[in-house]
Amino acid sequence: MSEKLLRVGTTYIPVTNVELSAEWYVNKLGAELSYKDEDKAILNFANQSIFLVKSNEKQSSNFIDIYGEERFSLTFEVNGVKALEAIHRDFRESKIRVGEIENRGHAGRNFVFYDLDGNKFDVWSELSPIFKDKYLTSN
Repeated sequence: MSEKLLRVGTTYIPVTNVELSAEWYVNKLGAELSYKDEDKAILNFANQSIFLVKSNEKQSSNFIDIYGEERFSLTFEVNGVKALEAIHRDFRESKIRVGEIENRGHAGRNFVFYDLDGNKFDVWSELSPIFKDKYLTSN
């Protein structure tokens, strides 16, 4: 196989109310709405397309690991611990359900947050070196 997967282009997130969820992602996370109908909304943020797909209640992107812990399926990255602390503070002020900033025993720090449907996401203070090299410029 000579071709390689190059990036994740789209993530699908189950939501019960497309309209309310799209507004939440736009207003709380700064997503850009590029399309919406009664069954889905397409958002652009964090260098990716996010599809909010109308789903049944109690459906989420979370899963339970072998220890019985609920896990997230998506981690967002920010550029450093100060950026992590700032976005954590902003999320709290915006009344987003967030966990505490954690030291998980690896580089950087993390915290989790939840959307309106209980989809759990992670935020990590360490940007991928490849992303940094390609997309961040020093001024």
